[in-house]
Amino acid sequence: QVQLVESGGGLVQPGGSLKLSCAASGFISKVYDMSWYRQAPGKQRELVAGITSGGSTNYADSVKGRFAISRDNAKNTVFLQMNSLKPEDTAVYCCKFNIQILSSYYGTDYWGKGLLVTVSS
Repeated sequence: QVQLVESGGGLVQPGGSLKLSCAASGFISKVYDMSWYRQAPGKQRELVAGITSGGSTNYADSVKGRFAISRDNAKNTVFLQMNSLKPEDTAVYCCKFNIQILSSYYGTDYWGKGLLVTVSS
């Protein structure tokens, strides 16, 4: 009923930038919180950044000042602008949306499949 599709990953040199996007489609009534998570090899998944439906944002300490999350409510899309990338930012990045579908009265979490970001020279 709902699909999340991510784009924008790839290989970038240290100090470079990438912009990730995640768009939701399907029988959507409302999208609440949108978030980006990442999981590096051998590590647990961690929250990178989140944004509420009202536009409030939060970030992991490791990315504050370098990453920026934003959203386009009309397109049910979230973005993650990543600047000053470091090798330790290498991970699979996944988006997560809390979505109320047309036949429901509450939100449910949906996840994207994830995309790889590699920071290496």
